[in-house]
Amino acid sequence: MTELTPQANNLDQWLDAYAARAETLTVSEVRALFSVVSRPEVVSLAGGMPYVAALPKDLLSDAYESMMRTRGDLAIQYAGGQGDLKLRDQIRDLMALEGIHSSVEDIVITTGSQHGLDMIAGLFLDEGDVVLAEGPSYVGAIGIFRHYEAHIEHVYTDNNGMSPEALEESIAKMKKQGKKIKFLYLVPNFANPSGVTLSADRRPKILEICKREHILILEDNPYGLLYFDKPVPDALRATDEDGVIYLGSFSKILAPGFRVGYVLAPPAIRDKLVLAQESALLCPSSFTQFMISEYLAHADWQKQIDTFRGVYRERKDAALSAVREYLPNVETTTPDGGFYLWLTLPEGIDSKAMLPLAVKELVAYTPGTAFFGDGTGQRNLRICYSYPTPENIKIGIKRLSNVINLQTELLETFAK
Repeated sequence: MTELTPQANNLDQWLDAYAARAETLTVSEVRALFSVVSRPEVVSLAGGMPYVAALPKDLLSDAYESMMRTRGDLAIQYAGGQGDLKLRDQIRDLMALEGIHSSVEDIVITTGSQHGLDMIAGLFLDEGDVVLAEGPSYVGAIGIFRHYEAHIEHVYTDNNGMSPEALEESIAKMKKQGKKIKFLYLVPNFANPSGVTLSADRRPKILEICKREHILILEDNPYGLLYFDKPVPDALRATDEDGVIYLGSFSKILAPGFRVGYVLAPPAIRDKLVLAQESALLCPSSFTQFMISEYLAHADWQKQIDTFRGVYRERKDAALSAVREYLPNVETTTPDGGFYLWLTLPEGIDSKAMLPLAVKELVAYTPGTAFFGDGTGQRNLRICYSYPTPENIKIGIKRLSNVINLQTELLETFAK
């Protein structure tokens, strides 16, 4: 009889060959839902997908034809590691809408802003370094920081964004523990997952704290132009050119399938980003860059963004109305733009444990634990209203209320 070794019991025969950091690669709670929520009978309030059906496809076909006619050979060729100069110049116009005035030389095109975030983390993070982040924070960023074996320290965040006082407390706490803080990561506008916006009065305070403590700020801003009623305050990068790295993306204001993002960084950091990009993938896709450049040059892109605002405003209103009708005892944020509601459940209900029951009820959401590096957030869940129709949003939240109300009744019954 052959004796089984530990390796023989494992499906991966190369388990002992991986680098130690490979252990940090785990399936996110958002991605794990994809196979479930793709079922047509399930109302998905989970994934943060934009409503791309609101984008007229002739705008893209016109851009494609113009691009192939004028720059076709270049579009299917290798290019520079920093990205297309024309597109970088057009991105300056985008950023100017939030008060940023920059040199085209300080912009680096990336394969989505997630790629930019990964490169920045790779440049700065050593094992055990500290990343300060909102609590809750973007799940994709958490995954990257974990992969680079950083310690994620969440800073108290309320309906006005990150608390400057809590930031100072977190910095003092980390210093007392002898830990090295590398940067502060923020999604200041209509944050994923909370939907809250960093208030205008808190922005200069956070900038001043980080400048005093010599802490770099990563300002991740995919949603800033998707406001409902009034523009957001000027970007942090508009005030501080040396202490802020700004990340942007076309995924939410155009379409995620292009996988085009950008980073605006101080010159020394920009140079390292270009080198990191060339080492990893030689250059970003010329084809998708040129497509977006043609779209920006010839389409009324600001009108299209306004169309998206209307689409998401209608869905936000439907979601809030349904929460108030079916879940009057559940707390929710009230976003002024973007894609998300952040719900706080009654004491004793665990959103992660409840998820299978919700899926059985044919509705999906993202548990709050996905948005904290320490696994907290059990009483919270994220609802994304950007993709379903207003009618399906109402149906989904009604189904969700059935599950939450049942859990509440069980808790009350067994507490007696």
